Amino acid sequence: MFDLSGKVAVVSGAAQGMGQATAIAVAEHGADVVLVDRNLDGAKVTGETIKALGRSVLVTDTNVSDPDAIAELFQQVDTKFGRVDFLGNIAGDGCLSKPEDLSMEDLHRVFQNLVVGRFAMCQQAGRRMLKQNGGSIMNIGSLASSTALGRGHIAYSMAMGAVLQMTRELSTEWSHRGVRVNCVTPAQVTNPSLTARMEDDPTLEERFLKGIPAGRMGVPDDIKGLAVLLASDASQWITGAIIPMDGGNMAMNAGGSPGHLAHKVQTFTKNDK
Repeated sequence: MFDLSGKVAVVSGAAQGMGQATAIAVAEHGADVVLVDRNLDGAKVTGETIKALGRSVLVTDTNVSDPDAIAELFQQVDTKFGRVDFLGNIAGDGCLSKPEDLSMEDLHRVFQNLVVGRFAMCQQAGRRMLKQNGGSIMNIGSLASSTALGRGHIAYSMAMGAVLQMTRELSTEWSHRGVRVNCVTPAQVTNPSLTARMEDDPTLEERFLKGIPAGRMGVPDDIKGLAVLLASDASQWITGAIIPMDGGNMAMNAGGSPGHLAHKVQTFTKNDK
């Protein structure tokens, strides 16, 4: 049910983090993989890991915010593999700015990267999947797709909201033609940029953890099971879904407290009395 042998996966952001974990996971289950990342050296390292599994690999540093470059990428995929069965639409950058200070230039840049670029990836992959009468797209969104983060995330949150609705619309348009489109919405998953932010602000990790009942930050490998599920026939009737990968964050009311913290509050109150 989870066998991906003979399938071709295109994964952006494949040099590190969730992109790298996704690429390796689908390769471990039999897929050949197209690795896309502007960090070409990092993507090549991922490629060597996948080649060691006996899979075929295409590595490219395509700019996934540029629709013309994306079209060229998929022409390369056509030449090497002749098909696309799974798209892991993962790469993309936001920016941090107070709403009153956000420049229109930065807003356009974030939308070009996270919305226009991701749609272009979906469109190119989708065209090929529609001709094949089958395929699966996994967009990576964020908690910011559907709930506000604050902390200067205005441009990122607006864009991620668009990614969520893009997913729903594409699923509605394409699912009856065999193409499934879903969106995974992670909470805070550790990566170099987030680690740097937490080093700059020693209180940040503790604040994140207060909103995660599972009691830990996400790690890139947390995406592996979902990626294989969504790429495989095991998820044939899953489409248009918004799937949280967040340690329980979305399930908990914003004013709630994780169980271990609630216990501490209760204990403190009793002792205080």
